[in-house]
Amino acid sequence: FELLSVVVDELPVQKLLFLHWYHHITVLLYSWYSYKDMVAGGGWFMTMNYAVHALMYSYYALRAAGLRVPRPFAVLITSAQISQMAMGLTVSGLVYRWMQAGDCPSHIDNIAWAALMYLSYLLLFSNFFYQTYLRRRGAEAKTSKTD
Repeated sequence: FELLSVVVDELPVQKLLFLHWYHHITVLLYSWYSYKDMVAGGGWFMTMNYAVHALMYSYYALRAAGLRVPRPFAVLITSAQISQMAMGLTVSGLVYRWMQAGDCPSHIDNIAWAALMYLSYLLLFSNFFYQTYLRRRGAEAKTSKTD
């Protein structure tokens, strides 16, 4: 335990972003709300979430082990998260369409909440991508030109 304590003490502390808290709290609330209805699309939502989190936590594990992970891997993870949110909106739209055709039992309020949730995530993750990977690069390039 002493070795683990030393390793953990040396890890950089990162402040959790609003995006992190908002995402996890709203997913929890939506999951509780949706469970009773066994909603269509839930299998897609779970599978996408699992795949993205497997990538993300592999990255965190490598970083926690003290390995330097190339920046493109972090970009890939955030891109996968954005794709997940776009696909969540697509699945919500498809469920709505299939429900109207009578091919898919669902509830309009659940589809609306899912679409709103995924749209907000898409906007927040896209903003995070821009702020983290695109905006900083431009600012660093300007700084290095003046040096």
